[in-house]
Amino acid sequence: MLTEFDVAVPGGGVLHAYDVDPGGPGEHLTVIWHHGTPNIGTPPEPLFPAAARLGVRWVSYDRPGYGRSTPAPGRDLASAGRYAELVADVLGVERYAMAGHSGGGSHALAGAAARPGRVTAVLSVAGLAPLDAGDLDWFAGMGPASAASLHAAVAGRAAKERFEAAAEFDPEMFTAADHAALAGEWAWLNGVAEAGSAPGSTGLIDDDLAYVAPWGADPAEVRAPVLLLHGQKDRIAPAAHGEWLARRCRSAQLRLTPGDGHISALAGAASGLEWLHAHAG
Repeated sequence: MLTEFDVAVPGGGVLHAYDVDPGGPGEHLTVIWHHGTPNIGTPPEPLFPAAARLGVRWVSYDRPGYGRSTPAPGRDLASAGRYAELVADVLGVERYAMAGHSGGGSHALAGAAARPGRVTAVLSVAGLAPLDAGDLDWFAGMGPASAASLHAAVAGRAAKERFEAAAEFDPEMFTAADHAALAGEWAWLNGVAEAGSAPGSTGLIDDDLAYVAPWGADPAEVRAPVLLLHGQKDRIAPAAHGEWLARRCRSAQLRLTPGDGHISALAGAASGLEWLHAHAG
């Protein structure tokens, strides 16, 4: 059953949060889901069957500026650790795993690095590496629309706002396999993306500015086991980002899938959830 609730943020504002308890006897693994850009935080419905089988409890929240969460301009990726902790504390959950897709994968890694004592394992699907990653050509392999959007963010908030005011969706950012996934098993993403974009571009702009700013935490400091899933044909977060993160995170395993792009890489998320359940100590 899905429960929604608000969490007060110290200093002002609220986070709108979600809790899907699988019910049944025994202990459940709590997994905090970090959504992509621009989405809201409702937990990933395509993974509900696997979660029910494994006894996984999904907890998540709308990042500031999305859905019913208050904007927090200037937030960094490490803030995901603090926000996850606030939600977990309300629920009385001490230890939890983290998972995320796209920018949510990057937030999960940064949040785990920022709160190493609380996070038991991390699953990141198609996440970006930090802009200041050494020996990584950060923009190489991105589609034109993805690169232009993030170059605008590098130029600052005003430039990013101007870019978004004129931006149009470019279907070429996705591969044929991505479009098939969006029309099939992962059609759920269309709805959360529409909901994430409905109030305007505040959340998206704050996300993209955070992706090109210092994370606020080094992925090398993640103590928990990490599984990185990445498609080799990804045009939004190129596979080289996953390879760099695998080198940087000492506890990471990388699964590269040759035919997958940014969305179709989620085909491995159910087995990734099994890995998360097995490795969350």
